[in-house]
Amino acid sequence: MNTGRYSVLLVEDDLPAADLAHRAAVEFCPEISLTVVGGGDAVLDWLSASIANKEQMPHIILIDMKLPKLDGLAVLRKLRMHAATRDIPIVAFSAEYTQADVLLSYQVGANTFVVKPADLEQFAGFFREQLAYWTQPRQRELAFAAGQGTP
Repeated sequence: MNTGRYSVLLVEDDLPAADLAHRAAVEFCPEISLTVVGGGDAVLDWLSASIANKEQMPHIILIDMKLPKLDGLAVLRKLRMHAATRDIPIVAFSAEYTQADVLLSYQVGANTFVVKPADLEQFAGFFREQLAYWTQPRQRELAFAAGQGTP
């Protein structure tokens, strides 16, 4: 893990996309400490281990909605039900999606839904945009006031 100022958890099973995200964080976003977890089951294992070890939770969670076995919606639902992750901003993303996918992700608890970045510079921009937005106290207050948790 990097030693950045902001901790980001990326749930991504596609190895090339995970590698792209990691390179974007290292090369263009030194303020980010990126942890990549490879899928739905793995993120729940990560959560259990992090809680058991009393580790700090990430500032933001990014979840690919198209995961094998336990899909992004199921992972999102479980994260929103757990006290340790209930109030963390969660960004759902996917390269392929329908309007129904977007609506379901919001209903289950995503704070936003975005198109999955396709290259190194787009991932870097994606990280920066999401961090800038979700780490600003006023933005978080507004999101939570809209019924998406408690600050």
